[in-house]
Amino acid sequence: MLKKFKIDSCKPIGTLVEFKMNLSELDEEEKMDATNFKSLVVSLWYLTCIRPDILYATRLISQYMETPTTTHLKATKQIIYYIKGTFNFGLWFSTSNDYKLVGYSDNNWAGDEDDWKSTSGFVFFIGNTTFTWMSKK
Repeated sequence: MLKKFKIDSCKPIGTLVEFKMNLSELDEEEKMDATNFKSLVVSLWYLTCIRPDILYATRLISQYMETPTTTHLKATKQIIYYIKGTFNFGLWFSTSNDYKLVGYSDNNWAGDEDDWKSTSGFVFFIGNTTFTWMSKK
């Protein structure tokens, strides 16, 4: 993916998105070609199957696929820089005799500045293995 979009020489980072990153449809930055942006976002969606840590950020940028701006592209590139910096991260499925069920959830009440909708999500583990997760606006 890094080679496909000609950003394989990028500097890796360890932080996915800036805290309180404000992306908006009403962004007054320069508009860009949506075709390349859509291709980049779809590639990130494929990665979310093994990298649920990028799921929230990918969902966030995919809202702007029709009219992307340079700010949206910058946020998308930050996800790619993060992937390069955390290349060994991902879901690992292993056998275990630990059958303890653990779950986590979180909400963002009316966090979207465009439509004031909330985002919620959860993840459940049995032992050390993630078996289900969800993020929904």
